[in-house]
Amino acid sequence: MKFHGSYQQDDRELRKRGAEKAYQFMLRLKMPAGEFPAAMYRELDDLSTELGNTTLRATTRCTFQMHGILKKNLKSVFSRILNAGGSTIGACGDLSRNVMCTPAPIDAPEYVAARHLSRMLAELFAPQTGAFSEIWLDGEKAASLEYWKKDLDMGAVGQLMREDANDTHLTFPGHEEPIYGDQYLPRKFKIGVTVAGDNSIDIYTQDIGVVVVMNADNTEVEGYNLTVGGGMGRTHKKETTFARTGDHLGYVPAADIYTACKAIIAAQRDHGNREVRANARMKYLVDKMGIDAFRTLVEGYYGKSFEEYRQLPAWEFKDWLGWYDQGNGKAFLGLFIENGRIKDEGTFRLKTALRKIVDDFGYDFVVTPNQNVLIRDVPNERKADLDSLLTEHGITLPADVNINHRLAMACPALPLCGLAVTEAERHMPTVIDRVNSVLAEADLADMPVVMRMTGCPNGCARPYMAELGFVGSGPQAYQLWLGGCPDQTRLAYPYDEKVKDADIEATLRPLLAAYKEDRTDGESFGAFTARWGKDALHKYVAEHA
Repeated sequence: MKFHGSYQQDDRELRKRGAEKAYQFMLRLKMPAGEFPAAMYRELDDLSTELGNTTLRATTRCTFQMHGILKKNLKSVFSRILNAGGSTIGACGDLSRNVMCTPAPIDAPEYVAARHLSRMLAELFAPQTGAFSEIWLDGEKAASLEYWKKDLDMGAVGQLMREDANDTHLTFPGHEEPIYGDQYLPRKFKIGVTVAGDNSIDIYTQDIGVVVVMNADNTEVEGYNLTVGGGMGRTHKKETTFARTGDHLGYVPAADIYTACKAIIAAQRDHGNREVRANARMKYLVDKMGIDAFRTLVEGYYGKSFEEYRQLPAWEFKDWLGWYDQGNGKAFLGLFIENGRIKDEGTFRLKTALRKIVDDFGYDFVVTPNQNVLIRDVPNERKADLDSLLTEHGITLPADVNINHRLAMACPALPLCGLAVTEAERHMPTVIDRVNSVLAEADLADMPVVMRMTGCPNGCARPYMAELGFVGSGPQAYQLWLGGCPDQTRLAYPYDEKVKDADIEATLRPLLAAYKEDRTDGESFGAFTARWGKDALHKYVAEHA
């Protein structure tokens, strides 16, 4: 099922109470660049109400998940999504996953190019098997073309898919799966595209990170910088698994970007570890070979040498929350969604509000890498109307959201994820409030700290890049990671293997005391803990116990 974009789950809280396993399915959509038209959202909202658990989940890879689907309803859900112009194929499984992109729908050449490239890469590396429609549509064609394909030259995509211009075994031209051949990739593969300076996509966590490089007058794409070998997943107490940030592979001219990406995929396809699944991600291949040897390997498929990685403006994390000029006479609103959960609960009626927006205004959405939603193409004269609609539904506008809630992410974890060992999404808001209280005690109120939480070490919310990462290590306990940075360019380190939830405040107080004593001007908490390191911090804590 995972290759079809779905996983079987069961409600572990019911299981804990002694009930029989309540099996259900989670379904994840394919949404290149996070873009999602109003009509498609309307269909998904209906499905979640009629055949799901009534909520939707914006994910850390710019897509939506729907939970609580019963087996008997799977075919109805799949077919309705397909016939509405959506898809789920490639959202899960050992192939190229949803292609991320900087979410800002800005009408500027570099942003337009990034979105287009994301759609093209999504189709270039899409599985070509007909089994998907045979199963869910009884072999019939979907009533609507997938919405992101409408502006693509699919003939050109098909040609690119089969093209092996340099005769370097990039592809299998006569095969049903010209990119993948007889088997898919050793493990999942993640691609992200962005523009210079905008690290909203956590570029160093991607298998392939692509950066649009413009010409001198910013009118045309000159080429692309490429990073390779990032990845978050690991296993506790298994040192052969680890989180890793990507390396700079090099630069390619604009005309070569598809060949270059195919070459990287081919290197992983042919040389990735298919024997040990825990070490099957491309990051392990890059780490084992070293970036120079890996570059040489990829160049054998690429058919030429990579140019030197271009120096660009420093990275900055952007959440794109609040109102922004879209550049085409319209605006977009970045809407904060705590941990991506779209629901109605008491006076908080986010699900109703988003449905009203698509029904009454027809605005399209974009899901961001930080689990939020952008509402795009809003005429400037309607901005106040949209703000009013949201506040009337109990939704806090972005300017009024606490900074540490804005910066945070958590995975779904319990009760539905089979890998979770403790809470994440449901518990994270409370933990942030508790951390904020400790900050206030230390006269550090309103200090931004990037916090992320996962219920297991697989790293879906990218906790290993956080300034304060909570990684589930047992019931009501977390491994504590320190040393990430606000711009998401540095890997954190494990400071404490197991902190009981009740001990979070006591663990943080001496760390914040050390920070107050020795921070440099403008130094973030993550930069400080990276500078000091694990041993010095433990020594300080022991001396001040």
